[in-house]
Amino acid sequence: MSVPHLFRCPISLEIFTDPVTLSTGQTYDRPSIEKWLADGHRTCPVSMQRLADTTLIPNQTLRHLIDQWLLADCRESVQFPHAADFDFSVIALRQELLSPTTSPSAKLDAARKVHVLSVESDVGRACLIQLGFFPLLLQLLFRDSGGGTVLDAEFAGVLLNSVLSLSVSGAPLDSLNMLKEEAAALSTLVHLFDRGNAEIKIGLCHLLEVMASSSATRELCSFVGQSPQVLQILVSILIDKSSTSTLKASEAAVRATAVLCSSSEGNRRRAIGQGAVDGLVAHLLSNCCARRNAAPALAALELLLELEAGKKALVENPSGVRALVKMVFRVSTGHEGSEHALRSLLAVCGESEGAREAAVGAGVVTQLLLLLQSQCGAAVKAKARALLKMLRASWNGETKEVL
Repeated sequence: MSVPHLFRCPISLEIFTDPVTLSTGQTYDRPSIEKWLADGHRTCPVSMQRLADTTLIPNQTLRHLIDQWLLADCRESVQFPHAADFDFSVIALRQELLSPTTSPSAKLDAARKVHVLSVESDVGRACLIQLGFFPLLLQLLFRDSGGGTVLDAEFAGVLLNSVLSLSVSGAPLDSLNMLKEEAAALSTLVHLFDRGNAEIKIGLCHLLEVMASSSATRELCSFVGQSPQVLQILVSILIDKSSTSTLKASEAAVRATAVLCSSSEGNRRRAIGQGAVDGLVAHLLSNCCARRNAAPALAALELLLELEAGKKALVENPSGVRALVKMVFRVSTGHEGSEHALRSLLAVCGESEGAREAAVGAGVVTQLLLLLQSQCGAAVKAKARALLKMLRASWNGETKEVL
């Protein structure tokens, strides 16, 4: 079902979530116009009139019309299995999920219907966001399962998938800050990470990426990284390669580790202490990385090697240098991964004779020569030449032709 033109913000072209009106009479979605003004603009985006007054007045009439339209049309926008068997109402779903008297099976059924709305319909997603389902789902997922109560795995998975769907559709991400405001919520996150199935682990890793993507929750990302349990679990996921599902979880854990480590130096130190370097090395040496792009893992490892403790951990890992050498000429066609691998090798080989010898023994010279003959960019070739020069004393071959 198409959204009426008047219900779309002129800037984002998405349905209004918080319509506000400027002094020019034009209405915009609050996040969009606030960003426009924050960027230094002092004109109305539509009329280009100069703004003497930048006050934003809530457009309650438009918001009411949108709410009524959403409620009236949500049922028509989504085709549920066995739709004739129940009287669908978004408000009724909310009441079922909130009521302490609703049975677990009825709550699971309501959560499934919410999930269908969240993934199959723009109108459904907008309706759920307007009616406050995002913080409600977070409450059910993290807060209500505190105090020793264990969430059913299927129920938790459905809730988490709905949260992820809404999180990329304009949901108020600052609601996620409940994880740092309530100790029970963070404890539940850790529990789900530890005891959840592979799908839940992957979903939680994606949720960490969502936190890192918004200025409203970047501090939360740093906060979660202070939990040694979360870092331990991510490392254990990186190391576990027992099934196809855990390989997918490992790739998600790489990205989650990267966002946690990029949020603060303290998180990088804690990650190193929990074995993140060894975990990333294990991931790079797995069959998963032989087939797929290893650039995210190499980028995360390079981040950890900015610290002396990270370099020490890599050099002390018997396979650490070999993992980097393996990736010099075997990653993405854009050579992004090659550049990460080269920078990491330059960092460790520049300070460790043992690392230089290990790199040569692992065949880095051949990899570098192949890279220099490829179509990689000038920056990558410059780093390859720099590494060859650094390794000259440990290599008995001749480098003059390429230097």
